This record gives sequence, C-alpha cells and structure tokens, in this order.
Amino acid sequence: MDAGTLGWLSVVPPVLAISMAIATRQVTVSLVAGIWVGWLIHDGWNPVSGTGAAITAIINVFVDAGQTRVIVFTLLMGSLLILMQRGGGIDGFLAWISRWAWSQTRRGAQLMASFIGLGVFIESNITCLVVGTVSRPLFDRLKISREKLAYICDSTSAPVCMLIPFNGWGATVLGLLGAQAALGNLGDAGPLTVFMAAVPLNFYSIIAVLLVFTVAVTGWHIGPMKEAERRAEVEGKVLRDNARPVVDDQVIMTPRKPEAPPRLSNMLVPLLLMVLMVISGIGITGSAGVRAMGIENPGLMDYLNQASGSTSVLWAVLLALGAMALMSLTQGIFSVQEFVDLSFKGAGGMLPLAVLLVLALALGSTCAAVGTGPFLAGQVQPFLTPALVAPLVFLVSAFIAFATGSSWGTFAIMLPLALPLAASFNAEATVVSLPLVVSAVLGGGVFGDHCSPISDTSVISSMAAASDHIDHVRTQLPYALVAGTIAFTLYLVVGIVA
Repeated sequence: MDAGTLGWLSVVPPVLAISMAIATRQVTVSLVAGIWVGWLIHDGWNPVSGTGAAITAIINVFVDAGQTRVIVFTLLMGSLLILMQRGGGIDGFLAWISRWAWSQTRRGAQLMASFIGLGVFIESNITCLVVGTVSRPLFDRLKISREKLAYICDSTSAPVCMLIPFNGWGATVLGLLGAQAALGNLGDAGPLTVFMAAVPLNFYSIIAVLLVFTVAVTGWHIGPMKEAERRAEVEGKVLRDNARPVVDDQVIMTPRKPEAPPRLSNMLVPLLLMVLMVISGIGITGSAGVRAMGIENPGLMDYLNQASGSTSVLWAVLLALGAMALMSLTQGIFSVQEFVDLSFKGAGGMLPLAVLLVLALALGSTCAAVGTGPFLAGQVQPFLTPALVAPLVFLVSAFIAFATGSSWGTFAIMLPLALPLAASFNAEATVVSLPLVVSAVLGGGVFGDHCSPISDTSVISSMAAASDHIDHVRTQLPYALVAGTIAFTLYLVVGIVA
C-alpha cells in the first residue's frame, strides 16, 4: 500500500507501541507489536506478508553498518563496565572522590554528574555511559534514585551535543543543511553560519541543561520524581519494588576482585582513551571520506560531514578494552581466560538493551515505510503563518520524535520540509528567520525524544543509570514538559516580535 494514502493509519504503529509500553511496562513486547501492526497496515492487512515484512524489518537493522556498529558498541560497553568494576577501577574512583567534602552530599554528587555530562559532548551515547558509570556507585551510596541519575544522563547528552557543531550530531545537521543550501533554501548563508546562528535560539536544549543544574542545586522534584527521591532517601531504595532495570544487575553490581586493589587509573585511563578516540576517529574517518569523495581544498565542515560517528565510538570502546586488557594483565589482576570470560559476561548482560535498540531502530524504519513523519508534518502546513512557523515547527518536530523515537530521523524529515517553507515566505518579502526555524526543528526533535518511551537515547540513559526504563520516562517527562512549554512560548514571542 502506498504510504501516501495511509493517512491517520500511519500514526497507529508508534501510538500503539508507546501506549502499550506505558500501560504494560513491557517495552520489548510493545515495540514488537508496533512493528508488526505497522507492516500489516503497510501490506494491506495481509497477515502472511505483513508478518514476513516485520521480521525482515528487524533483520534489516543489521544491513546498515552504522546501526550494527552502535549495537556492537553497546555490547562491548558491558564488557568494559564489568572489567572496570572487577578490576578495582570503580572502587578506586569512589576512594578518590570520597576525599572531597562536596562528594558526601546529594547536591555535590548531582552537580558532579551534571558537569561531567556538560564536558563530554563528543557523542550522546558516550555522554550517557560515562555519566552513568562514574556516578552510579556514588548515587547509590548517597541514596539518590536511579531515576534521578537517568534524568541527568539523558538531559545532559543530546541537548549538550545539539549545542555544539563539532561532533556526530553537528555533522548530521550540517549535512542536511548543506543539501538545503544546494537547493538555494538558505539564501546567501552557508550551513555552518545558519547552524551557529541557530545555537543560541535552541531554547529547548538550553533550558533542559539549565534545568538539570537547577534540579541538582535546589532539589526541585516534581511529579513521579518526588516519590522516587522520597523512596530513595527515606526508604533507602534507589529502585522501586519490582522495577526492571534495562541492564543485568551482574554487569553493574559485580564486586571488585579481592586480589585487585582499588585503583583510579583502572577506570580513568580507559574512559579518557575512549573519549579521545572518538575525537580521533571523527578526524580519521572524516579524512578518509574526504579523500574518497575527491573533495578539493576541503574545509573543517567537509571533514565533519564525511566522518562516521558510529565507527568512531566502536573504535573508542575497542581501544578502551585493549587498554583495560593491557593494564589488568600486566597488574596480574586477571588471567587471559578470566578477562575473556568477564568480557562475555558483561556483553551478555547488555543483550536486553541491544534487543531494545534493534527494535527501536526497526520501529523507526516501519514509521518511515508507512509515512508517519511526512503525514504529521503535512497536517500542520495549512495553519502556518510567518509568526507561527517556528512554534508550530517545534511542536510538529516534537511529535514526530515522540512518535518515532528518533531525533535524528526527525531532523531528516523536518529540515527538508521546514526550510523550503521558510524560504517561500522570504521569497514573498515576508521575513521568517531561517536560524529560528532550524533551532525549532532541532529543539523540537530533542524534546520529543526526551518524552518518548521508544527513544534509543532514553533507553541508553536508562541503561547507563541501571534504571527501569518506563520509570525513567515517567520521572523525566514533567521536566521535559516544563522546558518544552517555556521553549514553545519563547518561539511564539520571537516569531511575533521578529
């Protein structure tokens, strides 16, 4: 069936997956249901071909090399986490951090996690995993809920990455803007110029980051987060009863080997090498891409546009594992067999997360096949006026990201729709700010991603904090809505005043 003729049926797969996930707390089953129903709709409700297409969609996730690298990276992060814990790295960090008075307070621990998230801006998954790995033991000791840690991981990852062009997120956006520039939809401005002008107008990302620090300093708890923090502080339960953490407890709770002394370097060195390798990987893959494309006199943006973020993060975790192997073997902490066994155990503990990522990506391709994003975007176009372009683009982007679970997919859908629309207004001598519209797409995508239980970034944040995923979404939602409401109001005001 032609995706363009499906109408509101195109919204059924993501709505079904989201509503089932919230109602049943069974995210895996909900994603499978959304994928299956989506392909049934796509194939005219034929149960045989629809079921076959749904299975094919899940398998085809691995056809994309970038997606496969992200899944392998996730499994290998489980290996790295368990090795750092068993090898004394985590205990070494706790011993070091305990020397500082501020680390003994709930406020100090939350500010530490927030600043780490602010500093690791190379890649959102790396941000989440570093913040979660470093902070989780300290949060548990100070009786801070896992939901609070997941919120900090999530709200300092994509928003921070979105405000800085020199990473995988920036490269993706610049590539999309470059395509619009080639079509003449940016006027005389270049992609980097428009992106940099959009950064201070990305109201949602800015407010989301400021809100994290506000919550850390003031302890402002609203909605379900208030109960989660009361439970952790008063009852000593960092997770609610019957919670289902995304990652296996054996990965995050493995004790230090008795023969391994607490040693900060056994955590710090692999993590620093991982972050540095992401930066180097972007440079290496960018240079290779520029040569392959035959670009003459390439600039910085050419290198970023040709870089592979998924390759960089995979190289990064492999380097970290190599460093961990060298350090632990030379220190006599593990034998080769112990190292291998622990690596497989850690990767196995990440299998539930890897499955969730595969299903989330498959649901995204299902939504693309039935035309969810373009249909939703098309519904709002008749209501657009120059003053309402930015606020309505923000809302539509948020809804598409919420429905598809992908902010990157939202950018790919909305930028080619919103920028030509803004350019058409400008051609009629009506001024619509291109940077404002770009920022509305980017901020709206992150906003919807923060609210969605099928978001891959939110799943990674739940994993990094070892939190129940639906608990994370429920507790983060009020803060995301506060930031989203303020951002929408600002877009409305700026759109009217400009």
